[in-house]
Order: sequence, then C-alpha cells, then structure tokens
Amino acid sequence: MHTPLASPARSAPRRATWPIVASGVLALAVAMGIGRFAFTPLLPLMLRDGTLTAEAGAEWAAANYLGYLAGALTAGRFSGNPGRGLAASLAGVALTTLAMALAGAPAPALLGTALRAAAGLFSAWALVCASSWCLAALARGGAGRLGAWIYTGVGLGIALAGALAWLGGRQPAARLWLELGGLAVAGVLLAGFLARGADAIPAGTPEREAAAVARGAADGQGALILCYGLFGFGYIVPATFLPAMARDLAPDPLVFGLAWPLFGLAAILSVAGAARYLAAVPRRRLWAAAQGLMALGTALPVAIHALWAVAASALLVGGTFMIATMAGLQLAREARPDDPTPLLARMTAAFAAGQIAGPLAVRALGAGGGDGLGPTGAVAASLLGLSALWLWRAGRRPV
Repeated sequence: MHTPLASPARSAPRRATWPIVASGVLALAVAMGIGRFAFTPLLPLMLRDGTLTAEAGAEWAAANYLGYLAGALTAGRFSGNPGRGLAASLAGVALTTLAMALAGAPAPALLGTALRAAAGLFSAWALVCASSWCLAALARGGAGRLGAWIYTGVGLGIALAGALAWLGGRQPAARLWLELGGLAVAGVLLAGFLARGADAIPAGTPEREAAAVARGAADGQGALILCYGLFGFGYIVPATFLPAMARDLAPDPLVFGLAWPLFGLAAILSVAGAARYLAAVPRRRLWAAAQGLMALGTALPVAIHALWAVAASALLVGGTFMIATMAGLQLAREARPDDPTPLLARMTAAFAAGQIAGPLAVRALGAGGGDGLGPTGAVAASLLGLSALWLWRAGRRPV
C-alpha cells in the first residue's frame, strides 16, 4: 500500500515542471527571437521602404550590441529574484518591439537607436534571468535535464520572426513591427501565466549540486568566459551578413527572406535533438562540437560565394549557435548552483563584447555583401576552431 501512495507524491513535482519549460521557451522566443534578432530580417525591408539608410542601420545594430552588453553587466542585480527580472525584461521587449513601428524616417534616427539599445538591454536581462530562474526551478523539481529544452525558444522566435518577414515581405516594414509586437505581447502574457507553475515545486538543493559548487571553484571559469566571448565574435559575423548576402544573390524577398527562417528552424531542431539524445554528453564536449561546426559554417561562404553556400552556412551556424549557448550556460549553472546569475551575467557580457568586436573587425578588415564574408569571416572561423579545440581537450575532465 505504501508504493502507490508514495508514487504520486514523487511525481507531482515532475508534473509541475512542464509549465516552467514552456514558460522558458516562450520567454526566450520573445526576448531573443523577436526582441534581439527580429531586426536582422527586417533590415533589408526597411532599406527597401526607404525608412532607413544603411548607415543608420549599422548604428542601430551597434546600439543593440551596446545595450546587450549593458544588460549583461547589470543583470547581476537580479541575483536575489531572477523571476522578477525576467518579468520586467519581457515587458520591456514587448513595448520596444511595438514602438519600432514608429522608428525610421520621418521619425528622428535617434528614436530607433534608443529603441534598439533598450531592446538589447532587456534581452540580455531576459536571457540571464530566464536561464537562472528556469534551470533552478527545474533542478528543484528533480528535472534538471529538461533545462536544455528552454533554449529551443530562441530558434522558435527567430523562425517566427523570419517567417513573418518572409511571408509578409511585401508589406511595409512598420506593419511587420506591429505584428511582431503583437506576437511578443501574447507570448509574454502566456509565459507569465505558465510561470505560476513554479510555485508547485518545493525548495531544496540536491546533494549533487553541492558537489558541483566544489568543482566549480577549480573549473577555470575565466577560460569558459573567454571561450564564450570568442563564440560571440565568431557567431556575429555570419549572423549579421548572411541575410544581406542572400539578398545580393537573390533580390526577391520570397527567396532571400528564407535565410533567416532556415536559421531559426535549424536552431530549434538542433537544440531539441541535443536535449533529447545528447543529455549525457559532457557539456564541454557538446559545446566544442557545436563550435567546430559553426567554424565550418562561417568558413563556407568565405570560400564559396553562392546561394547554396549561404543556405548551408545558415543551417550550420543556426544549428549550432544555440547548442553552444545552451551548453555554456548549463556549465555556468553547474559551476554555481547556489547563485548562477553573476556567472551567467559575466559570460553573457563576454559574448556581448565579442559581438561588438565583430563589427569593428568588419570595418577594419572588410566583410559582407558581394564579396562574401571576406577576411573577417576567415578570422572568425579560425577563432571558433581554436576555441573548439580547447573546449574539446578540457572536456576530457568530468564536468
């Protein structure tokens, strides 16, 4: 008689974890897929509409990178209550996305710059707080391995934003911003509703987390932060220029617009596959493999300037960048299960710094457009490959 009575009690926390996973997926879809990355597929359409110049677009992108860095540097303030930080940041993402419908000529260019900076700030807060809150809640419920699934949200948001820009590419870009803002508001409300399921999970830190704290002290966190920063540098070059390269090769938005939905779809499928089949693989080894494939995807359009190479690069980079993100942030959680938010914030700040360095390297070395990814792409691919080798060797030690 004891077993039937005990079984539901043990399974109750596990049943309570699915709303946390769903809430995390939606939160990252809104914060990253829409708030952070929607500007990429909409930029060519704003250029087409004449509401934005290439120079202003570059300034808006730089403002977003700076805002993301500022958000990463300040996300540690939510260490005591990451759930509250997540709610505030998601509300900010939804509002700034809606307001982007007003940006661009004839509005002052400063408006778009401010909005993109604010979107970067809120999306960094959301990534750090969602990772900290969701992974901790799932660990308390004895379902820590389910944490990988929340990162499918980034690809979901990218695919949705890209598909909307692709299918609605003949609409004015301002209308697309409004539609994306409506999606963001709906996602935020649903994520907030589902997040209340966390209250059903009892508090308590598993003993294995206490052991992880001791390992984290000797884990070489500085090296992890450096690798994550190189990941940011290497990833941003193809992520920024692939849609523009596709547009040069195929001016029809129904053709070049496919690059970004493919990017997001690859991110969804790869993270889902890793969460389902690679849960037992050491996180450093998984990160290393993803970063190595990303290096290949970055190098491909450097060597071959063709539409198929752009599509293959989108699949390789889109299919690995969220696995690298997932594995890196899970390592941070394992290193500091007691309070992962500060380490998550430092890694995100390194990533943001790498993203800022990417466009600066483009200006110094050249990249993009009809010349392919150019020398900056070669540098990015090399750094990704070298950091992948280090991570693979470090993965020999148990994590």
